[in-house]
Amino acid sequence: MTTNNTIFGTQYKSFPETNIPLVADMSSDIFSRAFDYSKFDLFYAGAQKNMGPAGTTLVIIKESLLNKVTRTIPSMLSYEVHASKESMFNTPPVFAIYTSLLNMRWIEAQGGIGALGEKNAAKATLIYDEIDRNSLFEGFANKTDRSEMNATFNLTDSSYTEAFDDLCKAAGISGLKGHRSVGGYRASMYNAMPIDSVEILVDCMQALEKKY
Repeated sequence: MTTNNTIFGTQYKSFPETNIPLVADMSSDIFSRAFDYSKFDLFYAGAQKNMGPAGTTLVIIKESLLNKVTRTIPSMLSYEVHASKESMFNTPPVFAIYTSLLNMRWIEAQGGIGALGEKNAAKATLIYDEIDRNSLFEGFANKTDRSEMNATFNLTDSSYTEAFDDLCKAAGISGLKGHRSVGGYRASMYNAMPIDSVEILVDCMQALEKKY
C-alpha cells in the first residue's frame, strides 16, 4: 500500500491496483474509518475489534468469486454454500450478531463511520507524535506503515521498563503488553477507546521522560 493523503497528521494508505482478486483481513480496520470497499473482491473481519463481541465474523464477497472452487472442500468452508443459504447454513451465533447490531446503532449515534474516522485519526496522531518526540521511546513500524488501531512501540533503554510499567499500572492502564513476537508495547485504540485514555498513556510517557 502507498501513502496518498494525510488527515490529522496521520498518513492514510491507498489500495493496490491489481488485475487479480484483492482479498484483505479487515479485522482491525473495519468500521474504523471510511474505505472504498468496492476495491476488494473479498474481505473478512473478526467482530471482536470494532464490530462486537468475539464469536462471529463478517465476510463480504463479490458474487463473481462464487463457483470458482473446483476441488472438493468441506461444505462449511464454501462461501457458495453459505451464500446460497443466506448465511444460515449453520446455526448462527445470535447473541454475538445481536450485540453487533447494537454496536452498529452506536456507530450511527456517534455520527457514522466518517466521524469515528476523525476521532481515530486524532487518537493515532496523539500517540505517534509522542513516540516520535520522546527520546525514551521508538516505534516498531515504519511511519508509512503505521496502524491507526494498534500503535506498537518500545523503550529505547530497557532499564526503564519497570519504572514505565509501574507508571502505567498506577494510571489504571492494562493490556499494553506488546505482541509475543516483538515484545515492547502495543496500544490498541479501537472505536470504543476514548481519546482521554490515550492522553493518560501519553502523560505516563512524559512522566517517565521527566523522571529520567
